[in-house]
Parts: sequence; C-alpha cells; structure tokens
Amino acid sequence: MADFLDVLVKDAERTIKEGYYEIEVSGTARKIISLKRSILKCEHAPVIAEIKPTSPSKGKLRNILSLRDVAEAIERGGAAGISILTEPKHFQGSLNSIIEARKHVNIPILMKDIVIDPVQIEAASKTGANVVLLISSVFERGYTSYSIHEMIRLAHSKGLEVLLETHDESQFLSALKTDADLVGINNRDLKTLSVDLKVTERVLHSVGKCGKVVVSESGVNDSADIRFLRGCGAQAFLVGSAIMLADNLEEKVRELVMAI
Repeated sequence: MADFLDVLVKDAERTIKEGYYEIEVSGTARKIISLKRSILKCEHAPVIAEIKPTSPSKGKLRNILSLRDVAEAIERGGAAGISILTEPKHFQGSLNSIIEARKHVNIPILMKDIVIDPVQIEAASKTGANVVLLISSVFERGYTSYSIHEMIRLAHSKGLEVLLETHDESQFLSALKTDADLVGINNRDLKTLSVDLKVTERVLHSVGKCGKVVVSESGVNDSADIRFLRGCGAQAFLVGSAIMLADNLEEKVRELVMAI
C-alpha cells in the first residue's frame, strides 16, 4: 500500500500536467526579503506561521474568507515569516494566496508544496514568494529526475531562498552539504502523518551544532513546545494547524513568538 508521500507526489505530477503552475501574473511587485535574515535578527521566537485551509490529518482547519486579513493578522502578531500551502488537492491551497499576501505584508513568504519540477519554482518566483520548500525524501526516493543541487541552484537563480526539509539524521547530514539556505526537520512522518517533537530532539542531539539555520516543522501547539524545541537547538519554528485553529490568529502568533 502506498504511503502518503507516494500519494502526494503522484497528485503533484497530475497537478503539473493539468497546467496549474503555468501561471501568469501581472502587476505583482516582487519584494526581495530574506527569511534567513528575518530569523537571525528576530528578538524572540522566530515563528513561521502557516496558512493552510485544510490538513490531511485533521481535515478542515479554517474557512478563510479574507486572505488579506489572515496574512495581516500574522504579521501583526510578530511572525518572522508566512508559509503558504499552494498544493490544491490535499491542502486546498492556492497560488493566488501568495499573490494576495504579497500585496499586503512585508515579511518573507514561503511557498510550501510538493516540488518536483522546475515549473513549480518558476511559479514561486512569479507569484512573489521569497522561499521555496524542497523535501529531501522526494529526491532520496527518486520521485524527480532533477537532483536536489539542480533545484537549489534554480531557486537561487530566481532570487529564492531554499528551506530543505529532512526527517532523520541521515537526511539532515546530507542537507548540510548542500547550498540550502535553511534546513528543516519535519516532526511529521510523511509516510504515516504521525507527529513527534522528539524527531527534532533526536536529530539535533545526534548532529550537534551544524552552521545552518534549523527550522523545526510540525506539531507545535503552544509556548511550551517552542521552548522545548529551542532547547533542542532549533532556531525557528514552522507552525500551521495550531494557528489556523485559533480563535484569534494575531494573539496566537504573538503567544508563540513571545515564548522565548
């Protein structure tokens, strides 16, 4: 039986063939903003707040009536950046969400998707994103004919930073040898969707100081989780569901940011 990453990649291939990423954008002012710099200069906890209407593991998270209102609330809350799900089939994401957010906020935007083809990196650049997510397992399993180094070079040529996501010690060590701007540790197993914050603890305990900006992803619910992950050595924190489920987005982001 196929695991969930298999499903995501097969559907990404279908979405690419359907022409979803062949987007033309007019009048979008490109803002060159570094997520890496935003994290390093953050005085408190560098939170990357994620906009995702739906989670495959939790279902519908939030009915987003105004992307502008959500993005502005996240910025007012003090987030170091915004992650926007653009995968349409499982997360109900939209490339237009990046376009809309870019008009109204001045913090860096991460395009989060299952990236397997250069057309997706081109779409990130056109819509106004500053960072693109690449997933180590996608390349490790040979889901794409492009190497991780080729995709990082392409992203950089478009003025995009790269967050390279890993899930275990081996992937993390390999990521350190790339030119990725940031290295993520996903606490969610994309095979099973199970979440365990100790994934970050285990990887960083094994590797120690690494010279890269490390982002812990998934499973953060409250300030205690932020402090735990910071104690493990993570420098930034990507938070999605907990923010999307909050009654007050701005207050929830601020609560997490002020954890440190």
